[in-house]
Amino acid sequence: MALSGKVAIITGGARGTGFACVERFLAEGAEVVLADVDEDAAEAALREVREAGRNALFVECDVGDRLDVQNLVRATVEAYGAVDILVNNAEVTSAVDDFLQLKEDEFERVLRTNLKGAFLVNQVVAREMIAQVEAGRAPGSIINMSAAEIMSSLSQHLAYSVSKAGLTQLTETTALALAPHGIRVNAIGSGSFSAGPLRAGVKGRSAYERLLARVPLARLGEPHEIAAIAAFLASDDASCITGQTICADGASIALQAALEATSLGPGQ
Repeated sequence: MALSGKVAIITGGARGTGFACVERFLAEGAEVVLADVDEDAAEAALREVREAGRNALFVECDVGDRLDVQNLVRATVEAYGAVDILVNNAEVTSAVDDFLQLKEDEFERVLRTNLKGAFLVNQVVAREMIAQVEAGRAPGSIINMSAAEIMSSLSQHLAYSVSKAGLTQLTETTALALAPHGIRVNAIGSGSFSAGPLRAGVKGRSAYERLLARVPLARLGEPHEIAAIAAFLASDDASCITGQTICADGASIALQAALEATSLGPGQ
């Protein structure tokens, strides 16, 4: 119950990693607000939560819309009195993401949710957290869901990769801005996780095996593993960690670095 007494907003919480975070945070004792643009998926998620004997508040929210974000924070405070944790998980991907084929409106659509949306939610929540600190409440924690692609870009995920690279800088600069208030800001860079865009693009056994060949642990991760990292970063056990991106990628980034070093040869 490491999050007992804390209030958490989880955007994109209706499915995948977001829903895994909802389940883990509830299990850790937090009051949880599930924010999502998909009302049907959110209602299905809430039914599953209730069947497990727990409860969460759903607020429909398009993170790319400032008024929606402000309503999300207002509804959270009205229901639970505060916001202690933000898990900024809402994201979209692009079906066609090749550089030469990618259309302007599709590029803007991805960045609107993944980067602009992250900025809006971070800013509105941070303002509330600062007011709470000034009123005597303990500082909060913000967790942005990034991707291992910030270190290893894929040409077929151009807009997604760009948005997540921008999210890394947003995390670091926001961490510096909020450090004087004691508010921590970190990111999680997931790798080839089952709920992520890479798994969605895997078709056929050979493609799956090629994907696993890039992961030294030789398996795809699962959403509950990312949720466990998020719960740690949200807890007091991570009280001195801020401005960091923790990559949970099965050592694929380390493998790429080793392969590059090998190809250069000694002394290069």
